[in-house]
Amino acid sequence: MNDMTIIFKRELKQYFYSPIAYVFSVIFIVLNASLYMFHFFFFGNADMRAFFSTLPLVLGLVFIPAISMRLWSEDYKLGTVELLLTLPMKTEDIVLGKYLAGMVFYLVGLAGTLIIPIVLEVLGSPDWGPIVGGYLGAVMLGGFFMAIGIFISGFFSDQIVSLIITSLTCGFLVLVGWQYVPMVIDGWIPGLGSFLYNFVGVTRHFNDIERGVIDIKNIVYFVSYSAMFLYLNAKSLERRKY
Repeated sequence: MNDMTIIFKRELKQYFYSPIAYVFSVIFIVLNASLYMFHFFFFGNADMRAFFSTLPLVLGLVFIPAISMRLWSEDYKLGTVELLLTLPMKTEDIVLGKYLAGMVFYLVGLAGTLIIPIVLEVLGSPDWGPIVGGYLGAVMLGGFFMAIGIFISGFFSDQIVSLIITSLTCGFLVLVGWQYVPMVIDGWIPGLGSFLYNFVGVTRHFNDIERGVIDIKNIVYFVSYSAMFLYLNAKSLERRKY
């Protein structure tokens, strides 16, 4: 636990010392708030469905890949990855320390959007069930994408390559979670689209939680897949170490 804390503090400092991280956080908050406010003033609905409906794409294509791309790629570029892997630390502690640092930075950015439900409470009477469920889903969705990002970052020294591949991977998971995309795939290869929709696609699981339906199957989906990618990241680094 102490080793993980050391890595966590190191990585978190790197985030807050980098101006690029602040730029991405501001863009994330402004983009999501602007998209939602346009919908709010146009339709006048005191709910956050429009906000959460676009969140998987914003997180998967832009924000999480931008946060996670440096987690290992920067160490490769600076040549410090060999030092980290030869320290008397468990590889799992190093991976978890980096992962938690990325998650804390993501949660700071997500917390910046809490101004939206506060405004809704002032202007109307929103249903807080779906809002709380939406933010819970956003935390698990971000954790899942972050696990994918740190896993992919462990293979590349170029941060841009890590960002692009993470964006493509997360974007694919979002798309196959939309019902009409698997239907098209089923037209090409019967059964494949339904399999991807039920067991791989992330959007349907996020949407269930966002509506306030807390199903154990959705929680198991996010937790198990996140744990799998973190485990694979640790094992791939151990192979490099030995």
